[in-house]
Amino acid sequence: MSQQELLAKLVHFLNAEQIPYLLTGSVASSLHGEPRSTHDVDVIVVLDANSVTQLLKKFQRPGYYLDEMCVREAVEKGGMFNLISAEGDKIDFWMLTPDPFDQSRFARRTIVDFMGMQLTVSSPEDTILAKLYWAKLSGGSEKHVHDSLRVYEVQYGHLDLEYLQDWARRLSVEELLIRIRTEAEPI
Repeated sequence: MSQQELLAKLVHFLNAEQIPYLLTGSVASSLHGEPRSTHDVDVIVVLDANSVTQLLKKFQRPGYYLDEMCVREAVEKGGMFNLISAEGDKIDFWMLTPDPFDQSRFARRTIVDFMGMQLTVSSPEDTILAKLYWAKLSGGSEKHVHDSLRVYEVQYGHLDLEYLQDWARRLSVEELLIRIRTEAEPI
């Protein structure tokens, strides 16, 4: 099973179970900016006891690795867990937190058509901000800065620049936002 097939199975499951979700990370930056390969999918979800049961029923079988204790602990404590395919592709499930930025970007999620699928993804602005924030946390990861830059360039005429500036200040990534604005060559 390819990563795209794993993503399709995940999205089909989340939509069928009506589980609120938000694709973020490299999947979102590839959809809004420059496509790049990755072995993991980052998804923010809202899970309750029933949806945990359905998730375990769907993916706790041959071809997948999904640890029930990790799932239940992540839901209870607001953490994360992984679903790994036999081929090594991985989905990182992050629980939606009460953090203001998490709440804002979850409320602003958008629908994108991709290869016949309707994907719920982070807005371009929130993808840029999250990537810049992860770059800051990782000590300046150029991969995250590059992803942000490409989203900024591709989406330039459609970005809410006030929103970007406000959250860049709140997340303390203003210098990184200035850098990508300076380096950008809008398409």
